[in-house]
Amino acid sequence: MLRQRQPRVHNDKHLDFIRGLPCVICKDNTSTEAAHVRMSDLRAGKESNGLGQKPHDMWCVPLCGLHHRDQHLNNEREWWNTHGIDATKLAMALYLNSGDQEAGERIIEAYTTRQP
Repeated sequence: MLRQRQPRVHNDKHLDFIRGLPCVICKDNTSTEAAHVRMSDLRAGKESNGLGQKPHDMWCVPLCGLHHRDQHLNNEREWWNTHGIDATKLAMALYLNSGDQEAGERIIEAYTTRQP
């Protein structure tokens, strides 16, 4: 049985929340963009969207312009692994706390604080 494609969910408030956070890679907060995580992760219930289709806005994380472009120029799964970040888990945590600036900043801090 073929599954009908669900329409993309757009959420301007959540995108504004993401853009108000620092980059999860370098902590730059001057040019943060809402970067959609495009790779699938069935553990999180995130299926592949298909070529040229953006995922729901809940699958966004904050990246500066430089890291956002770098994310799209590389194999996305490998790129996130190189940075030690579970991007789908991060996106879900931010979505669950959307609108709470302090909680968002604590989440980003937890992802940017690396253990030696």
